[in-house]
Amino acid sequence: MLSAGALRAHLVAARLAGTVTTSREESLRSYRLFAAGDPRVRLGLEPGQAWDEPGLLRLMADRCGVSDDPRHVSGPDVIDPDRTVAALDAFADRLGAVAAARAPVLLGTGHPHRLLGFYASLAAALSAAGCPVLTPAHGRCVDIVTRFGVRTYRLDYVRGVSFVREPEAGRDGVGGGAHTHSPLPVRVALAAAADTHGTLPALVVGDHGWVCGAGQLGIEAIGPADTDDPAPFVGEAEGLVSVAVPLDDAVRSDYYRPLTRYVLNRACLSR
Repeated sequence: MLSAGALRAHLVAARLAGTVTTSREESLRSYRLFAAGDPRVRLGLEPGQAWDEPGLLRLMADRCGVSDDPRHVSGPDVIDPDRTVAALDAFADRLGAVAAARAPVLLGTGHPHRLLGFYASLAAALSAAGCPVLTPAHGRCVDIVTRFGVRTYRLDYVRGVSFVREPEAGRDGVGGGAHTHSPLPVRVALAAAADTHGTLPALVVGDHGWVCGAGQLGIEAIGPADTDDPAPFVGEAEGLVSVAVPLDDAVRSDYYRPLTRYVLNRACLSR
């Protein structure tokens, strides 16, 4: 079993925490846009209170460990690995509780090329524990606003995990998978789950718009978030997101495997 100390060392070595690849400039830009109400960084979240830039910086310092000094405006950003480990513990505890109840779950990602394997391992373990892993709206088209205009994507599932891909892309692996922050995929999936099956998930596991979009609709949601994604941490602070795990969400996919082992062991879901 991977210990918390070994996990912490891996987080720093892989730059999942500690000094990360996300820049301070990117993070501060996101805080400015969030404070201005930009939907691209709010990820489907509708905060219940006003958040200005200083308030967001204080929140992210508290939840992630970034510098709270507004004069620090450049260079790589930092995540406190101890905060990441503590959040992964809470994340695993929520998975364990849902597994014990054999409750339905929905998993989705806006980072299919990086995080699909992480979520797929969780989906397999939850399914083995008796949780229905939902796949609503499979193949449904979703129109998403991008910097290139409105693009049409197809909602797809691989190994129980949803993401969007180009309509003409094949169905093998994550070819054609798109990186998206949009909450529209989870909204489409949840609407289909309610209308067609009558079964809503007890828990949504995901990132970006998946976690914030689900939380905004009142469904428990947990997932990882980077320092330039303040929305999940705002959602957590306001009680809309159950657990937001601070970590770099764009490193090599195999670097997340130790996190998977740690979470599944703590959740008593290892096989």
